Amino acid sequence: MRPFDFVRPTSVDEALAAWEDGAAWLGGGTNLVDLMKTGAVAPTRLIDLSRLPGMRGIEVLADGSTRIGALVGNSELANDPDFAGNFPMVAEAILSGASGQIRNAATVAGNVMQHPREAWFHGPASDPLAGDTGKLAVLGTDGAPAAVNPSDFCVPLVALGAVVEIVGPDGTRDIPVADLHRMPTADDPRHTTLTPGELILALRLPPEAAGFAAHSRYLKVRDRTSFAFALTSAAACMRIEDGKIAEARLTLGAVAPRPWRVAEAEDLLKGQTPGPEVFATAAELALDGARAVGGNDWKIDLARRTALRALDMAAAGTPAEMPALPASVFGTQRKEPAHA
Repeated sequence: MRPFDFVRPTSVDEALAAWEDGAAWLGGGTNLVDLMKTGAVAPTRLIDLSRLPGMRGIEVLADGSTRIGALVGNSELANDPDFAGNFPMVAEAILSGASGQIRNAATVAGNVMQHPREAWFHGPASDPLAGDTGKLAVLGTDGAPAAVNPSDFCVPLVALGAVVEIVGPDGTRDIPVADLHRMPTADDPRHTTLTPGELILALRLPPEAAGFAAHSRYLKVRDRTSFAFALTSAAACMRIEDGKIAEARLTLGAVAPRPWRVAEAEDLLKGQTPGPEVFATAAELALDGARAVGGNDWKIDLARRTALRALDMAAAGTPAEMPALPASVFGTQRKEPAHA
């Protein structure tokens, strides 16, 4: 780890003024410090955000949207009873990630800005096809090797239409979480659409997102039940009225460089009676165009089956209590819905 400057501003304006080429924002540090230790990143300056005002707290705004400060901890958000009640699959996704200790330290802004975790990203001389190709993307890359977005949190955020509040040298702007992550290319390896010096202030969930609370699940398939990144995942939610699906949302995780929302599958489900046949068709549509890389054909089938099961779980209803193993295929599924 090479030497770096350490700056601790006390206002957003001071933080923006401290930015320079080669700098990095420091929130909880659970991702950044790992990358610095391996040499994958080597910032010349760390700007500690921990003392900035107005970047903590969870609040419902006048328009009914829910605002989450960038420095809110992952555990704090997932364990907030009002938030978990309104957005259960977001809480379930958070609680399925990392470990309790890491969730306590990590911030929500840091979570959405995670770098890829594949070993070849960390080692500049390594070959992506020489390692575990099961962790490479199968959607959105035309078959070229690419790392998947590692965030569990982002998958339900994209499904629910969440927005990121940004401030930077050119002022403030909002970005849908669906547009925050980009497909990196050889000419431009960036993984997000943020420009240098821009800072996340908060995340917002729109008022209508809480309308999915009664039928809302996140499912994550991984090598082990704790402290493991997803091989595939899916956030599925729906509003069911008079026995029909009035509206549905489906986003896949760990299959592309960004969370992969499937509008075509959502349109297919609208107006249908929930059931295995229509869910299977939607899951097939969700993986339409997927291409294996380095022999990871199994990942495509696994993602399809993950989507199918997530839809079935969502249709059955959100559990009255968080499962003992959140988002796990081994978790006990309670019969009582959380919202009648």
